[in-house]
Amino acid sequence: MLLKEIKDIFHKELGEVYPKEEIDSFFYSCIEHYLKMERFILAIQPGIALTKDEEQPLFEALSELKIEKPLQHILGTAHFMDLELQVNENVLIPRPETEELVQWILDDCQVERSRDFKLLDIGTGSGCIAIALAKQLTDADVYALDVSEGALTVARKNAETNEVDITFLHQDILNPELKLEPELVFDIIVSNPPYVRELEKDEIRKNVKDFEPDTALFVKDEDPLLFYKAIINFAEDHLSAMGNLYLEINQYLGAETKALFQAHNFSEIELRKDLFGNDRMLKATKK
Repeated sequence: MLLKEIKDIFHKELGEVYPKEEIDSFFYSCIEHYLKMERFILAIQPGIALTKDEEQPLFEALSELKIEKPLQHILGTAHFMDLELQVNENVLIPRPETEELVQWILDDCQVERSRDFKLLDIGTGSGCIAIALAKQLTDADVYALDVSEGALTVARKNAETNEVDITFLHQDILNPELKLEPELVFDIIVSNPPYVRELEKDEIRKNVKDFEPDTALFVKDEDPLLFYKAIINFAEDHLSAMGNLYLEINQYLGAETKALFQAHNFSEIELRKDLFGNDRMLKATKK
C-alpha cells in the first residue's frame, strides 16, 4: 500500500475525533517511530510504498488511536523539554505547562543559586521535572518522591536513560507521619500534585481521563487543596529558611491556593500564568 494512502486512512478513521492538524501529527510521529522515516518523506517521495510488515504497526497504532488511547502510550515515549521519556499507564504524560514551571526554576537558579543545593520533586511520576532539572543544575543534589512504585520504576529508568543521578524516595506525601532524615533539608521543593476536582472531570478529554492514572490527576471536591496542605506540612521540617516552593496549581483555584500559603509561614508568594493565560504556577518562599 502507498504511504499516502495510509495517511488518508488515518484522516478518514480519526476525523470525527481529532482535528486535521493533530491527525497529521499522529501519522508523522508513527512513521518516524516505527519506520524511521522523516516527516518530509511524502513531499519528496509521494509514491513510496510499504510492505505488509511495515504497514502493520501503523494500523495497530490507528486502532488504538480510534479508542482515544494517547499516542505517547502507544509509542511508549513522550518528549519533555529536550528529553525523551518512557511513559505508560502508571504516570502522567508530561505537559507543556509543566515545562514552564521547570523553566521558572532554572531562570531563578541562574540568578540566585551559586552553590551546591538540595532539590526535591514531590509526586515525580515519569520523573520529567526532576530529570530536566538534574540535567541543567549539575551542582544540585536532586531527590524525587512518589507514592507509586509503578511510577518510580518508570522514573528510575528515565533517569538512567538520560544519564542523571537522582535519589528516589518511595513515600506518601499525604502520610501525616512522613518524616525524612532530619538532615534532609531542601533549598527547593517542586511539585505538580493532583489538583483536578471531580466536578471538572467533564472538561477532561477521554484520552486523559480513561488512560492516565486517576491518583495523579483528581482530588475530592470538598478538599481540593489537600496536597498543597500536605506539602506545607512537609515543608515545615524539610524546606530551608528562605527556601522556595514551586508548584503547579488548578487554574480555577489560584486565589485560594495563594491564600493558603499566605496563612502559613511563607512570603513573596507569586502566581504566574501559563502559555494559555491560566493561573497555573505558584512560587512561595519560606520565612
